[in-house]
Amino acid sequence: MLPITADGVRLFLHVLAATVWVGGQITLGALVPVLRNAGADVPRTAARAFGRIAWVAFAVLVATGIWNVAAADDTDAGGYQVTLGLKLAVVALSGLAAYAHQRAKSRVVLAAGGALAALFSVLAVFLGVILVEH
Repeated sequence: MLPITADGVRLFLHVLAATVWVGGQITLGALVPVLRNAGADVPRTAARAFGRIAWVAFAVLVATGIWNVAAADDTDAGGYQVTLGLKLAVVALSGLAAYAHQRAKSRVVLAAGGALAALFSVLAVFLGVILVEH
């Protein structure tokens, strides 16, 4: 068996948290129509339950993201800083959109917040892969 390293644990925690944050948003979004059929309050109840683990995952993503940057070797490579800056902006937008979605009082903000949170989250994953690849 290969050795377990701090880098491996860091990457595992980051990917696990991204799986919960991003995958959970996509899954919950896909389930909303079915949940609505089960009752008017069911989607809200499911979203609240997801929120309890989603925000923990978001915090783990931010913490391990900082750890990833601190552990990165070649952050002076062409384009790295720009890509990292873009990823940080997209992560912040994902969190803000999810917060707006969670606090929404209108259907428009609810829909837009959810869609933007998912979009920015997927984009953050993409940019993360680009950073790891280089």
